[in-house]
Amino acid sequence: MPYYESYRTRVPMREERGVSALFEPLTLRSLTIPNRAWMAPMCQYSAAVEGPEQGVPTDWHLTHLGSRAVGGAGLIVVEATAVSPEGRISPADLGLWNERQQAQFGRITRFLTEHGAVPGIQLGHAGRKASTDRSWRGGAPVGPEQHGWQPVAPSPIPFDEGHPVPEELSEADIRRVVEDFAAAARRALAAGFTVVEIHGAHGYLIHEFLSPFSNRRTDAYGGSFANRARFALEVVDAVRAEWPDELPLFFRVSATDWLSENPEDPREGWTADDTVRLAKELLAHGVDLLDVSTGGNAPKARIPVEPGYQVPFAARVKAETDLPTSAVGLITEPRQAEEIVASGQADAVMLGRELLRNPYWPNLAARELGSRGLGVPGRWPDQYHRAV
Repeated sequence: MPYYESYRTRVPMREERGVSALFEPLTLRSLTIPNRAWMAPMCQYSAAVEGPEQGVPTDWHLTHLGSRAVGGAGLIVVEATAVSPEGRISPADLGLWNERQQAQFGRITRFLTEHGAVPGIQLGHAGRKASTDRSWRGGAPVGPEQHGWQPVAPSPIPFDEGHPVPEELSEADIRRVVEDFAAAARRALAAGFTVVEIHGAHGYLIHEFLSPFSNRRTDAYGGSFANRARFALEVVDAVRAEWPDELPLFFRVSATDWLSENPEDPREGWTADDTVRLAKELLAHGVDLLDVSTGGNAPKARIPVEPGYQVPFAARVKAETDLPTSAVGLITEPRQAEEIVASGQADAVMLGRELLRNPYWPNLAARELGSRGLGVPGRWPDQYHRAV
């Protein structure tokens, strides 16, 4: 039996249980999120690439994020937002390293809050996967003539064929990146966000340090599990020191590189066992929820993509630790999402592509499950009542 099959389960639906678990509130620290159907961070590659508006959210971001708040998502997590210019995935990414960016994010958080959603933001650094083109242009590396720059990484190993060799970070460079995360967290709070998520997944800088596939260092940041996890925990500590005690801190992880999980692939990578071990450390360092995804660090890894294929990894962390989890990945149907939460496989679901297709998925799911917005008062705006 494949690993990802091992945590499958079946639970009664709402008709049998009498309540929708998906639309019950979730309280983390002093923050109550009105339901368990959340918007996952998804890059839009729609910020200015140069000048004073570089990295600043635009009307596109306000409309894109605001429509999902109107649609009933309990938590809206803004896309991967770079903590420094060189931390962007592409030149068109959002950033949070200056006051102009902070001020424009404030406009977005006010709108999300007014429409009943909790505003969250994912802070990240792209590492060796930085300086690439927009995804719909192919996502290939870009050079200075296209506003690109030199990527950095834990080790001078390119992400894939055709990608540049990244510059290896010195220990002084690492300290500077940790400080960038802390400064971005301060700005996120000032901008009105009440959830911060640290991006430790998908082959970006923190994940690169965690995985032996991309980290070949021989100093205090490489080699053993403890050394490879050091940078992640330093970032968590720095952000937690800036983030109020009453507000929750999330961490997104790729639970596996899909290398060592596959007995036919001899390459060593980050594993589900490593994720469980890291989750226990993150909990001890003040993380309140693990947002569980997979992959992104090994470009040729074989991933068994199917509906809910990543859910078992969230379920394992939840079963083997005290850290709450969210699940993501091809979660598209209300009853599917209900079963994940009701069965205890995860505390919430992160919706990605399905929310791009249908901004009103949460409100429509509430109707289908019979809860009519249970725990989410007034989520259909007055202007839309004629359609309910």
